[in-house]
Amino acid sequence: MRLLPMELLRAGFGRRLAACLLIAMYWAAVGTAIGQGQSGAGAGGQSSTAGSAASPAGPPSSSPLASQSMLYPGEDFFLSPGDLIAVRVFMQPDYEATVRVSSEGTVQLPFIGSVPLQGLTVRMAQALIADRLRAGGYYRDPEVTIQVLDTVNGSATITGEVHGIVPVANQRSLKEVLLLAGGLPANASHTVKIVRPGVPEPIVVDLGTDLAASTAANVQVHPHDIIQITRASVVYVLGAFQRQGAVPLDQASPLTLMQLAALSGGVNFEGKFNDLRIIRTMGMERKVVTIDIKKVRDGKNPDPVLQANDIVYLSSDPTKAVMKNLGAGGILGLVSLLIALRNY
Repeated sequence: MRLLPMELLRAGFGRRLAACLLIAMYWAAVGTAIGQGQSGAGAGGQSSTAGSAASPAGPPSSSPLASQSMLYPGEDFFLSPGDLIAVRVFMQPDYEATVRVSSEGTVQLPFIGSVPLQGLTVRMAQALIADRLRAGGYYRDPEVTIQVLDTVNGSATITGEVHGIVPVANQRSLKEVLLLAGGLPANASHTVKIVRPGVPEPIVVDLGTDLAASTAANVQVHPHDIIQITRASVVYVLGAFQRQGAVPLDQASPLTLMQLAALSGGVNFEGKFNDLRIIRTMGMERKVVTIDIKKVRDGKNPDPVLQANDIVYLSSDPTKAVMKNLGAGGILGLVSLLIALRNY
């Protein structure tokens, strides 16, 4: 038989126990009501007013380009037909619309309907939408933000080691485009190519070691340009190093032999310090330079600066290699055997 809290009091249970049971039942009922309310709200979706007003552009997921956010073009970017934009009001999460500028240069926005944006900059469009929301009495002092998600009329594409689409209204410097894309990573080459429609040969730009201070980076990028950024050159490490393989050569700072040895984990025990070779290819000719890495380490010889595609090879000392393969136990056993043979 199940007893309710009031019946527990009559049955002789303590008042505190009955009160605790009443509180637990109350909060269980409140939690059930809240869960049902949230599930109903999730099924209902967004507000009907904003949803119906933004319906001409369709949901953001209907466009294959809507999920591809562009890099921020700046408030001086001119809007034109075909641009896909996201309009929001700061601190008003109920107002949000993703719309595409129509061929007539207008967009359909919640509450205010059709708004002409063709030929306006992002800053001017934000002010116009804010004025209409304020004049309609929807918001007292709205702060409107517009994000350009896609533009078919003016953008430059960056491929290779950096991926991005940067809006370009008329033209923009290569430096600005690359900085908007996040700059050049360490493994990117500082020699970039600009493929321009109608130009038979790509435009090759050597940015030097510092992108921010490069005067060559002031070359203008036009709409529809493709900027190709390849991987930087490497230095190959072979022989008696802890790690062998290709080490990217950062063009922003020189790489010396000792720095390369540190990046490769250092020299192994069997390394022959006085027989390190730098193999460098110059045109059709291959040049080999022998260096004593121990003298370089001790500061007796200068630390050479490596160049792209250099091969650094450190040979092994045969005796040290045998000792390394035997290990401490093998060496002790060999010494014991030699002592025993000598005494014999």
